[in-house]
Amino acid sequence: MTDIVKIDPFLYGYFLDETLEHGERVGLALLHAAKNIEIRFSRRLLPETAFETKYGSSNYTPSEGLRFSDENIIKLAEKYPEHKETFQRYINKINVFRDKAKRLYSEPTEALDRSGAEWGGGWGGHSNPDYGRIINYGTEHIRSIIAESRAKHPDEAWFFRSCSYALDALDIIGERYREAALERAESCESPDDKSFLLRMAEAFKTVPKKPAYDFTSAMCSFMLVFALDGSDSPGRFDQYMYPAYMKTENKDEIADLLDRLWDYFLDHRSWNLCISGSNENWNDETNELSYDILAMVRKKGYQTPNLTCRVHRNTPDKLWSAIADTLSTGTGLPALYNDDTVCTALEKIGILPQDSHDYCMNGCNQIDILGKSHMGLEDGEVVFAKCLEFALHNGTDAMSGTKVSIETGNPQSFESYEEFERAFMNQLEYVTYNSCASAITWQHLRGLFEPHPLRSCLIEGCLEKGRDYRNGGPLYNHGQILAEGIADTGDSLYAVKKLVYDEKKYTMAELIDALNANFNGYAKLHRDFKSCEKFGNDIEEVDEITARILNRFLTVLKRNNTYRGGVFTGGCSTYNRAANYGRRTAALPNGKLNGEPLLADSIAATPGRDKNGPTAQIKSVLRYNHTNACSGFVFQNKFEKKLFCTDKGKASFIALAKAYFAGGGQQYTVTVVSPEDLIDAKNNPDNHRNLIVRVGGYSDYFVNLDEALQDNVIERTVIEA
Repeated sequence: MTDIVKIDPFLYGYFLDETLEHGERVGLALLHAAKNIEIRFSRRLLPETAFETKYGSSNYTPSEGLRFSDENIIKLAEKYPEHKETFQRYINKINVFRDKAKRLYSEPTEALDRSGAEWGGGWGGHSNPDYGRIINYGTEHIRSIIAESRAKHPDEAWFFRSCSYALDALDIIGERYREAALERAESCESPDDKSFLLRMAEAFKTVPKKPAYDFTSAMCSFMLVFALDGSDSPGRFDQYMYPAYMKTENKDEIADLLDRLWDYFLDHRSWNLCISGSNENWNDETNELSYDILAMVRKKGYQTPNLTCRVHRNTPDKLWSAIADTLSTGTGLPALYNDDTVCTALEKIGILPQDSHDYCMNGCNQIDILGKSHMGLEDGEVVFAKCLEFALHNGTDAMSGTKVSIETGNPQSFESYEEFERAFMNQLEYVTYNSCASAITWQHLRGLFEPHPLRSCLIEGCLEKGRDYRNGGPLYNHGQILAEGIADTGDSLYAVKKLVYDEKKYTMAELIDALNANFNGYAKLHRDFKSCEKFGNDIEEVDEITARILNRFLTVLKRNNTYRGGVFTGGCSTYNRAANYGRRTAALPNGKLNGEPLLADSIAATPGRDKNGPTAQIKSVLRYNHTNACSGFVFQNKFEKKLFCTDKGKASFIALAKAYFAGGGQQYTVTVVSPEDLIDAKNNPDNHRNLIVRVGGYSDYFVNLDEALQDNVIERTVIEA
């Protein structure tokens, strides 16, 4: 008879003692998984094992914590009939999470969610644990924190036991990798790989229990935790790895390790690695490893991990030059973030300066504090264009004909533009509050049912408070709700103001009839509304309306407290969902047709609508107050490759980026590509499999995008540097 611990060690550990707290049982599940899961190496021989079982009945991920699959447990019962009764008992007692979520999810919010106007919660997101806690201090040091904190919080002894089990799991896996590396080295034919395996085995005599002593041991320590934790976002890699970098004289060894690591990143879609930045005294923190990482990105040409480079008032010219050289390869990496704006934004919501300057990105481009926060990824999204649709149809989803939002009045009765804008603002506020409420519900449930003892050991505040990383343990626990379709909405509001209320060229009734007809039979009206001035061209009135509606959204967010213990903040980045939001939105006064997928390019203009050049576009975008956005606030340009890749072109880019950041811009992303290549890639994808573009918060292969997103990228205005 096969023991259940061998069939699924997670299940075995979790049900070992059903009288224990849920969180402690999760820790025991990790411990037994560490003893029994398969030890694997990546194709470049780095530790690859993650907390998962080959049967897939249970897994432990960064976003979801410990999860079980009813379907796969049933398959186990069929495969191992001798354990059928035990497996059935397991099924009856797991997965309470989703059932409770459904009961707490309100009907109004669910209706809005179905309409495509918003979503909130529903997945756990990413975060940025401090891998440096393991690398530079070791599990033994963390155990000393546990012992000290446990004495202060005796009622949370179960939580500390759970965290201790997670550390035991790391130590056990480390020892198993030491043995596996020695065994594999015996049969390894490559002298270089054999040497690396032997160095790895030697390193695991020390790490993860004790601090790393060189770059190899630091990499082993990092990979052990990173792989087990699901290959999430490495965060400020050049900072926490730098002490070990400085202890290593052999730079060829470092180069080989980085080369191996970048292949691992590609194979596992690792998310966001952040380099450089400043400290609270505005001293530059660029180091040699920062430059090595940029060189590796140039060498490999991969689209992952999403590389972020922090710049600020004292960024050296050498780094700016390396940034331009790296962008010229066409990977869209690195994305640039401006410390002067981001740190100010974070400090406005109560994050201390010494911590605000330790920010990095989780996931695509959302902001977290390395090892000190759990600020979601996005906790939700609000689609501005859909809120405008509700204002135009008095709370009705024009795509389905169903009343899903509040009634804000028949727009045909409004006597002024101010009344119409107020109706839109009320719709926006209602949808935003619902997104926050939904996110809070999910945060609450995750705090109760998805503890994460491993991350609780790597984020400051959790052990000190005796509280899990998902349940208010970190120092900072804000949330992030993103906006979509901002410029489409600003353009539409301006067109209504100009043509209906200021010039009185059309009545509101005529406009609504035209929208309901998808502009069929209203060619002149459609042409007039579509040709109205648009955001992104430095036209004051359009820009002011667009900035005003975004500011209302960001203000409303901060009135909502997260369950975790912070406030909601906002940002904007186009993701692959954006085209789908467009498809679910009806015709709009900016000329958008019913179900047309094209929506605004993050915080910038709707692609193809900015006609007055890059300076005008930047001036429009800078009318937003970027210090009110505490999540990724993406602004992206497309540069003509043949010009960018000259010294003059790179100098023009650097000057433009510096001017944008000096004006208060938060984030800047660049695609360097030939427009002709994009069009040819759409028509002949097999000839352009390696063509990489920026989608918004991330880079991806152009041929992997759906047609609507490809069109979005193609339509973006090209800057001829």
